[in-house]
Amino acid sequence: MARKTDIPSSYYGEPRKFDPNFRGPVQNRSCTDVVCCVVFVVVILGYIALGTVAWIHGDPRKIVYPTDSQGQFCGQQNTSNANKAILFFFNMLKCANPAVLINLQCPTTQLCVSKCPDRFATLLDARNTKNWEYYKQFCKPGFEIGSKSVGEVIRDEDCPSMIVPSRPFLQRCFPDFNTRDGILTVANQTIFKDGDNNKRSVSDLKDAAKDFSSAPTERWTDITGGVANLLNAKEVGMKIFEDYANSWIWILIGLILSMVASLLFILLLRFIAGIIVWVIICGLITAVGYGIWHCYWEYSTLSKKPDANVIITDIGFHTDLSIYLQHSQTWLFFLISLSVLEAVIVVMLIFLRSRLSIAIALLKEGSKAISYMMCALFYPIITFFLLAICIAYAAVTALFLASSGNAVYKVAPADDQCMYANRTCTPKTFSQTNITKVCPGSQCMFAFYGGESVYHRYILVFHFCNLFVFLWLVNFTLALGQCTLAGAFTSYYWALKKPKDIPPCPLYSSFSRAISYHTGSLAFGSLILAVVQMVRIVLEYLDHKLKGSQNACTRFLLCCLKGCFWCLEHFIKFMNRNAYIMIAIYGKNFCTSSKEAFFLLMRNVVRVAVLDKVTDFLLLLGKLLISGGVGVLAFFFFSRRIPVFQEEVPSLNYLWVPLVTVTFGSYIIANGFFNVYAICVDTLFLCFCEDLERNDGSSSRPYYMSPGLHKILRKGEERAKSCASS
Repeated sequence: MARKTDIPSSYYGEPRKFDPNFRGPVQNRSCTDVVCCVVFVVVILGYIALGTVAWIHGDPRKIVYPTDSQGQFCGQQNTSNANKAILFFFNMLKCANPAVLINLQCPTTQLCVSKCPDRFATLLDARNTKNWEYYKQFCKPGFEIGSKSVGEVIRDEDCPSMIVPSRPFLQRCFPDFNTRDGILTVANQTIFKDGDNNKRSVSDLKDAAKDFSSAPTERWTDITGGVANLLNAKEVGMKIFEDYANSWIWILIGLILSMVASLLFILLLRFIAGIIVWVIICGLITAVGYGIWHCYWEYSTLSKKPDANVIITDIGFHTDLSIYLQHSQTWLFFLISLSVLEAVIVVMLIFLRSRLSIAIALLKEGSKAISYMMCALFYPIITFFLLAICIAYAAVTALFLASSGNAVYKVAPADDQCMYANRTCTPKTFSQTNITKVCPGSQCMFAFYGGESVYHRYILVFHFCNLFVFLWLVNFTLALGQCTLAGAFTSYYWALKKPKDIPPCPLYSSFSRAISYHTGSLAFGSLILAVVQMVRIVLEYLDHKLKGSQNACTRFLLCCLKGCFWCLEHFIKFMNRNAYIMIAIYGKNFCTSSKEAFFLLMRNVVRVAVLDKVTDFLLLLGKLLISGGVGVLAFFFFSRRIPVFQEEVPSLNYLWVPLVTVTFGSYIIANGFFNVYAICVDTLFLCFCEDLERNDGSSSRPYYMSPGLHKILRKGEERAKSCASS
């Protein structure tokens, strides 16, 4: 007699009944979730309208051309700046102020010039010499040196206090500062010539800056270091770009190798799945164990050296990563991390050891299904193309929304004590206001593009809509791929005689059914997920804005909300994935398919644990094996440790640039292939559960699964039931 606490067998719906006419995906279908489909189409049309409005109000010149302090574009044809395509900053130090990120303007005069200065000169040196004509081109148009004193010129920023050798970068003049052996250099030199051919040193540059800069003398070292770091970042960026230019062919070869390795891995699973799985497990445990031993050996060796026992945070940031490997704390961190990873892997294997045979059978069956429809492995290319369109359109729309509106000017004072700082002003009438008297030296400079019209008042709402529709379209694209692949693999499973009974072009047929009949259902599931993701983004935004001003209760509440919505998002992704599989099979609406998928999973909850834990874990190991193997091979190649290819290795500034690119790119490629495989395994699993409910293995009701899969899965089920009863 059943206890009151027992859940009846019909609580999660009745099992599927035998249907002699059922042969896989239903062919006679009707459109599902039509209302949501209409809403989705209307939203897309509205999104196109939003992009059109942004294009009309936005100005691409604001993106292509830099803008000077007067709001004029540099390099634009048919203007006075047609031959002046580069933006020159009078005082680059002011642009390093954190207030620039808040006020959206660099509080120094910006001028369009035809070329960057190629020599060092100061206003004091150039005002009464023949070099004034050269220096004058970096002053405001129409300015004459005799109209004001030097102090007034510098205060009003009619001319820069000094010019230094510079190079154009992103159409802007950046001083050619570098650090060499810890010494600040100009144009890679410590000694250079000024406009009068007199030899100058970097100390002269410091003295000139102290004469004209408003910064106190004792802060000069900090400012110089800040400028050096700022411009060193530019130098690092150029070196990284150079490394990509020199090694892109070999990076591409590495990514192709990862694609071939992923393809071979999936195909080999059909024949030697058990061997591959155990090789992966043993190899991973051995590799991590060797890493633990090596880290311990390095740590114990460096611990005996006094200069190696330094806290990592005291070292600072270095682009040369080998510096960190010379300290014992780095290897201690690696040792602890690898030990934790090894423990997690071993514990998971202990608990999942009885399910490995079932997972191997599922992987082998999935590989067999993919071998009959190899085109499914390349469907992610279509998904990538559609995602690229969504990302590009959203990015362009966001840029045009940000560049829409008229030029807005704000007061840029000579010091921080001005009460009118950052107030909106008008350049034409600025000299007639009281601001110039109260705040001598203040200027009315271009800040950003905006306005007070109705359109610009709702610009934030438009950005919000752009982000939300972007999330919806991305989730819809992923849902379309999942439903298409699921429909193709269900055609394989429900073919009684494989591959004879598999319909022709199953992937194309599944894609056509998904687009023709179930756009509304896919849009419905994507909408739910997009709403949850949007809430998570809003919570992250609020957490960022309220950081530092919130109390402990608020932090706790935000943390709980973020955790809850994170769990909700992953649960919805799991349910949507199974709902799309049911849609591909039966062609019902999203809610009905979600309910049937949930009930089917709950009726087979023991088997669900097998699928989600074991197979996903093994697929993750496969991704790590491929990306890690290609990464190790790339390390030996780029570090010239392969004798055969030593002459072909390009010269690099940073070894980690191609290594990180190849390793991360290999993981992305392997993830694309294995996502198809994961969809295949999920689809076969649901079909298997329904197969057990519909059929009994007799001649009149034969199973559609392969005999090997049925034998292993039934054995695992009997073992689980015996454990539960005991």
